[in-house]
Amino acid sequence: MTEKIQNKKINKRPSLKNDIIFKAFFSKAGNEKYLKDFLSSILRIEITDIKVLEEVNLEQLSPKEKGGRLDIQAFLNDGMIVNIEMQMKNLKNIEQRNDIYEAKTISRYFQKGKDYKEAKEVISIYILNYNLFGFDEYILDTVKVLNNHRDYQINSISKEYYIQLPKFRKSNPDMNNKLNQWLAVIDGEDRGKIEMAKEKNEIIEEAELNISRFSESEQAIYLEISRDIWESDRTTELNYAKEEGIEQGKREGKVEGRKEGIKESKINIAKKLLSMKMRIEEISEITQLTIKEIEELK
Repeated sequence: MTEKIQNKKINKRPSLKNDIIFKAFFSKAGNEKYLKDFLSSILRIEITDIKVLEEVNLEQLSPKEKGGRLDIQAFLNDGMIVNIEMQMKNLKNIEQRNDIYEAKTISRYFQKGKDYKEAKEVISIYILNYNLFGFDEYILDTVKVLNNHRDYQINSISKEYYIQLPKFRKSNPDMNNKLNQWLAVIDGEDRGKIEMAKEKNEIIEEAELNISRFSESEQAIYLEISRDIWESDRTTELNYAKEEGIEQGKREGKVEGRKEGIKESKINIAKKLLSMKMRIEEISEITQLTIKEIEELK
C-alpha cells in the first residue's frame, strides 16, 4: 500500500458524494436492498423487484471511467426505468442534457411495433452537491401541465427529481422521514444526523456499516485519489484553455475592433451622403455598404 493511500485512510473517509463510489456501492451485487429502500423513500411506492443494469467493479474501471460521470440505472417492478446521477459541480447543462438522455432511454427500451401506451416510465433522480434552483425546498420534482390550465397534469412517461444537498445540510429535516435518513448518509457531513438515521432505520444501520467497510478498502481509496487527480487535471486544462482563449480573444478583438471602426466610418459617410440626396446605388459604390444596409439607414 502506497504512502498516499495510507494517508488517505487516516485523513479522510471516502464519500458517497463521489459519483463512482456512489455507483460502486449501490450497484454492488447484494446491496440491492439498500438501493430499494432509498428509491422507495423518494418514489413513495412499494418496490417488489429491482434490477441494476450494471455492477461497477472498481478493479476493472478504465482511467476514463474513473474520471467520468457514472449513473445508476435500474428496472423496478413492472419495468419502470430509474436513472440516478450524482453531480458534484454545476456544469450548467443538466436540464437540457436530461431531456436528451430521457428521450434516448425511452427510445432504447421501447419495442418496435408495440402500442405507445406500453412505453415504460423513465424517472431521473439528480443528487446535486450545489443549489440549482432558487426555491427554499431541497427536494423538487417535475410534472407536465398545460400552459393555460396549470391545474391539469398531463400523463407523461418521464419525471425528474432534483435533490440539493447544500440546502438539505442547512435545513432542520425530520429524521423520522426515510428519505431524509438516506440523504444524511449520502451527504455524510453530519454525524449526528447519520446516527439518528441508524437508530430509526435498521437497513441504514446495516448499510452504514457496509459503507464504512467498503470505503476503507484500498480499491475505493485508490479510486477516489484517481478521481481527485482527474478533476485537478481537468481543471488545469480548462483554466489553460480559458487563458489561451482570453489571449486569442484579445488578438481577435483588435482585428474585430478595426473592422468595426472601419464599418462605423462607412456608415457615417453614408448618412452624410443620404442627407445630400445622393442616390443609394452611388452611395453603395462609394462606401462598399450593401444597398439593404443603406436603405436601413434611411
